[in-house]
Amino acid sequence: MATGRAAHRARVTLERVSPVGSPGRPRLSAAGSSERAAPKPKRKNHRRTFVLATLVAPLIAINILGARYYFAPVSSRVRDPLHVWLRPSGYIGQSAGIAALLIFFFLWLYPLRKKWKALAFTGSVGKWLDVHVTSALILPLLLAIHASWRSDGVIGLGLVAMLVVIASGVVGRYLYTRIPRAKSGVELTRDEVAAQRQELMARLSAATGLAPDAVEHALDTAPEQAGHESPLRVLQHLLTNDLLRWRRTRALRQRWAALAPNSRPLSPQALKEAVRLAGREISLVQQTRMLEATHRVFRYWHVAHRPFAITALAAVVIHVVVVVAVGATWFR
Repeated sequence: MATGRAAHRARVTLERVSPVGSPGRPRLSAAGSSERAAPKPKRKNHRRTFVLATLVAPLIAINILGARYYFAPVSSRVRDPLHVWLRPSGYIGQSAGIAALLIFFFLWLYPLRKKWKALAFTGSVGKWLDVHVTSALILPLLLAIHASWRSDGVIGLGLVAMLVVIASGVVGRYLYTRIPRAKSGVELTRDEVAAQRQELMARLSAATGLAPDAVEHALDTAPEQAGHESPLRVLQHLLTNDLLRWRRTRALRQRWAALAPNSRPLSPQALKEAVRLAGREISLVQQTRMLEATHRVFRYWHVAHRPFAITALAAVVIHVVVVVAVGATWFR
């Protein structure tokens, strides 16, 4: 029985895998793959979104309730009853600054996790990156509250430096997700990508009732020519791919909703799973075509992001030292 299963799996072969950056689409042939039952769709994990919303909601409320103070001229803020709370050295303003400082120092633990394998027991690099990005997304609101929406003086220097680092981090996260990776965050090899695509095609064929060749033809997208173009041009290609993938999966949802394999229409659950798998397959093909260019831009990003982060760290340290030296704290 085991030998029979192995022989059946061996018939699922990859006829041609185009080299990285080539315009040709890898062709798959899956004999009998439509007979393979598709697993139940996994329940999406909304924990990170819930945590982020829970942390951001109070900060948004503070900005809304303090809008009158923040929009007032600096000269008249001292007479506002909220001044003792919302000024940079106030109870809320400086508490927000302390929270932002702690989060900023916490963000520096992520590079240590990537560098030291001895810290693997603390979680995968992928999970660390999720926490790293989620924590960084909270910083703009904390910094705005601490600075009382001002950008002048030493506090303005720290605010601008931190915002530049955050914006750079968002770009880095985007590039990171455009490289095929396992759930652990480790980059997939070419063979692993091919094996994952074989499984996706088999599951799509089983979910839609279509032949593998028909599914592959429906998922085909126009090739992108990355070459040795500028980083901005590569980013444009990546964004175009995202838009193209969204439009293609939307069209597939409408087309497959009208399918009736075996005289029975697709259930909403099966349709949702088929569209999800289609999006993943299209994404893998696009990522494979753009892999070399994405790696090149990612290297450039690493070179730029680190100086930004070090500059922000220096600005924050100077700001904290000055504030403590002059005694501009509510807890003195």
